[in-house]
Amino acid sequence: MKGFNLTEWCLNRKQLVYFLAITIIVSGIFVYPKLGRNEDPEFTIREMYITVVWPGSTASQVEEQVTDKIERRLQDIPNKDYIKSYSFPGRSVIFIDLKDDVASDKIRDTWVEVRNDINDMKGNLPSNIVGPNFNDRYDDVYGCVYALTSDGYTYEEMREKAENIRRTLLNVKDVKKVDLIGVQTEKISIQIENTKMAQLGISPNTISSALQTQNSVIPSGMIQTSTDNVYLRVSGMFDNVDNISNLPIKAGNQTFRLGDIASITRGYSDPPDPKMFF
Repeated sequence: MKGFNLTEWCLNRKQLVYFLAITIIVSGIFVYPKLGRNEDPEFTIREMYITVVWPGSTASQVEEQVTDKIERRLQDIPNKDYIKSYSFPGRSVIFIDLKDDVASDKIRDTWVEVRNDINDMKGNLPSNIVGPNFNDRYDDVYGCVYALTSDGYTYEEMREKAENIRRTLLNVKDVKKVDLIGVQTEKISIQIENTKMAQLGISPNTISSALQTQNSVIPSGMIQTSTDNVYLRVSGMFDNVDNISNLPIKAGNQTFRLGDIASITRGYSDPPDPKMFF
């Protein structure tokens, strides 16, 4: 019995072969513009990690008082694949991974449930912990990085301009997220010599308490009228460096302006926050 010969079969049916070839080519022309393509395609990471800082604790204490308790609470999370954790002196890191069959649009809802569960049981953790802090956004990628430079502008003025640009870019189609990198934190520095404080009989805590008391926001009551409720607010919060300089500081039987005994300057964090270089 003679075997099947594909070449012979095609040569005997040229019209059919031409028709199939043309159909495939035409279909490819129409389908090609619709093919999925993306320079920075989205991908879903089904993992979140939770960090808790407990200053002064040992690794064993962290494991018993923090890590184990959080892990037991995470056991009830639906669609969980596995949980892994690391306990260090003063710090705990817990990873939770979801199953691969969890739909992408359901992952964020699961992370919200994780946050709610852990925050609900925070009262069972040591009182002096820092956190828990959650991170489920480390799969974000950036398609473009732009550097904003200036000549003669301060960091704060640059930040204001960058914020305006950020708000504009967020209105651009397909732009999902815009972050500012290299922003420097403004701070007010108060410097006073130790010898001067010793002579006046005041301590740094005295100055700190006076600043906090003056700058605090506390309820001052309300006056109820026949037409409206009028809330009373005590003014006195610091608006500028001069207000801080005029703050009265009591030392023994004398009262001084803070600006008379200390140097008050407005600047940025030292050491500086992470900067952006290009």
